[in-house]
Amino acid sequence: MTAAPAIAVERLEVTFTHEGRRIDAVRDVSFSVAPGETFGLVGESGSGKSTVLKAIAGLVAPTAGGVRLDGQAMTAKRDRAERQRLQYVFQDPYGSLHPRHTVDRTLREPLEIHGVADRDPAILAALADVGLEPRHRFRYPHQLSGGQRQRVAIARALILSPGALLLDEPTSSLDVSVQAEILNLLTRVRRERALTTIFVSHDLAVVAHLCERVAIMRLGEIVETLPVEALQRNGAASPYGRELIAASRGYVRLGGPLASARESEG
Repeated sequence: MTAAPAIAVERLEVTFTHEGRRIDAVRDVSFSVAPGETFGLVGESGSGKSTVLKAIAGLVAPTAGGVRLDGQAMTAKRDRAERQRLQYVFQDPYGSLHPRHTVDRTLREPLEIHGVADRDPAILAALADVGLEPRHRFRYPHQLSGGQRQRVAIARALILSPGALLLDEPTSSLDVSVQAEILNLLTRVRRERALTTIFVSHDLAVVAHLCERVAIMRLGEIVETLPVEALQRNGAASPYGRELIAASRGYVRLGGPLASARESEG
């Protein structure tokens, strides 16, 4: 018997109203992600990819359709068990961390909410797992670099040992060298923990570094889904997909750390 998808998005629709005008942000989106797979959502700004991710996380209410986690329909308002199993890493690490909370308090809070014992060892282990030292534990976000702040955000997402991780452009606000470090960190923890991951990005080089399959979105809809190998060789079936790949000048994928278009151009 075939195992149920770890995450299944079923005919998802999200509609907003802005100044009396209806905006169909997501239209009839369906896809599934296998256990342990990393699935990418790519597209231009406004294509709906981040809205899909927020709907999966329960941060945005869908107008129609739904989400299944390990074969079970998720509740409209995510319960505690669902939040533990499905964690979210935001684009802006500074904005996602409370400016008046130390790293210790940031990591301790989810442990307290979910009733986890032995919190001090768990916090130290979480820091070590993302490449931070015990000396970072009682620092505030403004005392950390951008890469360190994103490591804290990833540690917070991982500290409850989730089965799935939702990544909303987690490297786009970082400089090139730090991007590579964070991507390699995500690659390692995904492999070690057999995490199911959905990765949202507009950067095709980043997607190719991390993902196995990719869905291309345009105007709230999925245009096509393809394996990352097809993305590398510009093997998209749709005209829009080919245009999107061609527009990513300098797009490369390496077996090791990511090389960006900016590096390859100069």
